[in-house]
Amino acid sequence: MEQFIFSSKTKRLTYILMSFGVIALVYGIFLAVSDVDGAHHSGTRLWTNLLINGFFFMGIAASAMFFFAVNYAAESGWWVVIKRILEAVGSFLPVGSLVLFIVLFAGVAHQHHIWHWMDAEAVAADEVLRGKAPYLNWMFMAARQLIILGAWIFMWTRFRKRSLEEDLGFERNRHFKNVRDAAIFLIIFGYPISTFVPWDWIMSIDAHWFSTLFGWYVFSGLWLSSLVVTTLMVIWLKKQGYMKDVNASHIQDLGKWVFGVSFLWAYLFFSQFMLIWYSNIPEEVTYFQVRFEEYKYLYWSMFFVNFAFPMIALMDRDSKRNFRSLTVIGILIFIGHWVDTYMLITPATMKTHSTIGIVEIGLGLGFLGLFLFVVLNTLTKAPLMAKNHPFFEESVHHEIH
Repeated sequence: MEQFIFSSKTKRLTYILMSFGVIALVYGIFLAVSDVDGAHHSGTRLWTNLLINGFFFMGIAASAMFFFAVNYAAESGWWVVIKRILEAVGSFLPVGSLVLFIVLFAGVAHQHHIWHWMDAEAVAADEVLRGKAPYLNWMFMAARQLIILGAWIFMWTRFRKRSLEEDLGFERNRHFKNVRDAAIFLIIFGYPISTFVPWDWIMSIDAHWFSTLFGWYVFSGLWLSSLVVTTLMVIWLKKQGYMKDVNASHIQDLGKWVFGVSFLWAYLFFSQFMLIWYSNIPEEVTYFQVRFEEYKYLYWSMFFVNFAFPMIALMDRDSKRNFRSLTVIGILIFIGHWVDTYMLITPATMKTHSTIGIVEIGLGLGFLGLFLFVVLNTLTKAPLMAKNHPFFEESVHHEIH
């Protein structure tokens, strides 16, 4: 059976990327301790970037498990040859969750002030924060996020355990248990990812502002990023001589998913923006004011890259089968949605004091290296092809005419 080997060259690359993260972390700590920017902006900058990267890569892992569950619940066959890739991407979920909780409890310990509702004096002086205090308090947030992220991790371990057992031989009951658990996971994932998870970690930073579309908007960007990561992983493994059972039709289907979810993300971006802009309610437009006034070029460039590029480049059939075009567009979308996450968080925490420098780029590369290390290490634990899956032969002979 085909087994992935984590070569020393590839491992060295992940170490190099992680070393950039360590350098950026040390540099960020130095800036925070010396507070060269004044008014504690350096400390906020460091914790903001830890939140950005923790949330972004955790979201990619969780969204990969969502796509895994969707295909299981639908009992589709085409995806079985990439099943192990989704499992491996999902393995970063515990690591990303841990980073988020580190940021949360650092706020509780007053190491940063990302969430103003954690400040008792700010709450006492603010009528809106006092009204939201029964929900926005750190103990309730920690409890619900522990339950939510813990449930997602628990479900991933169940799927992974059964997947490894499947290599020993097919059992009908095991497959139907996966179908059942996939339906359960869609429920315990779908509601929190559209509400509690984006609301708690991101929207509550702007505690006076809210949008009923916000959760869906955030999720669509994370889902698209996970599809891009999966596509790039499959293409890279194919080029390394692995995954021989993956054919052009599988690649085209992944390209179609990237193309389609790009439109979903753009639709939700436009819907949220247009409704708030048209109503012109002061409490709502504040969210966009700071982004238009201080981040205008970065904000609209992010939208253009994330929508126009995949729309134009992935429109026709051949481009969805072309490794080079999928790789280039995939990398651009990945960077674009990292910037999208940056734009969700940084304007609210840093206001006019933001920058993209060593801390931002270094931590981004460091988390990318850590993410790749965890994912690739997981791939070494089992054959790349789940050949005892009941739909494996259907997947191998998958063809789009």
